[in-house]
Amino acid sequence: MPSQNPVRRLLAAALLLAIAGAPFGAFAQQPKGKSEAAAGASCSANLKGSAPMKVKLTTSMGAITVELDKAKAPVSTENFVKYVDSGHYNGTIFHRVIDGFMIQGGGFTKDMQQKPTQAAIKNEAANGLKNDMYTLAMARTGVRDSATAQFFINVKQNDFLNYRDESPQGWGYAVFGKVVEGQDVVDKIRKVATGNAGMHQNVPLEPVVIEKAECL
Repeated sequence: MPSQNPVRRLLAAALLLAIAGAPFGAFAQQPKGKSEAAAGASCSANLKGSAPMKVKLTTSMGAITVELDKAKAPVSTENFVKYVDSGHYNGTIFHRVIDGFMIQGGGFTKDMQQKPTQAAIKNEAANGLKNDMYTLAMARTGVRDSATAQFFINVKQNDFLNYRDESPQGWGYAVFGKVVEGQDVVDKIRKVATGNAGMHQNVPLEPVVIEKAECL
């Protein structure tokens, strides 16, 4: 990672603490059970073969299409599409929005109720994919292999989130896709007004809802 002056190092450390912060359920929630089943075609059927996988997130502010890198991030991709298949993401919100950093979603309902998840997965941050602008990555707590359903979209180049080494501080956050349509929607979301919701910070004042997640 490029060298940083002391102020930048402190800011990066503060952001990392915020990312891993237990009070917000952080970048991942604890497994609690099974999600509701979803109607429609199975995304998981598209995991085999070389064709690109795309998932459309229809939100209350417009549609975002992400392309998943199943070759470099097979575990994260399979995990994500299983949640799409189950209907888990339908009705969830982008509950943590920080302009100049990222937008995070996939874990809470509009009334800030945390949704149940399946078991945590392996951290694939060492796959060579970087936390560049408009990339899709798995959210997690401070524990390396703790990602479940929550994800985030980088809204700037966040080099300090990339894999550096196998130390607890160096593992980074696993990128598994990128936004290929709807970057303008991401930009609209990152600029919404935010505030506190109970113990939660950076919550949009007007819920940004993922109305439907589906494979294309």
